[in-house]
Amino acid sequence: MSMGAYDEAEHERRERMTSQVEPGTDDDRKTYHGSVEYDSGDSTDALLEQFKRMKSDD
Repeated sequence: MSMGAYDEAEHERRERMTSQVEPGTDDDRKTYHGSVEYDSGDSTDALLEQFKRMKSDD
């Protein structure tokens, strides 16, 4: 059989292997311990004013 020729037995063997894949331990969810903080920042109006100033500088 030449290189690259279709081998039905090999195809079936690979199909069986891929259909039996077990999830690994890498798939487990990690528990996060800590805290998250965020700054709500300026009001929408203040942000829009800043944006307008930035646009007018162009």
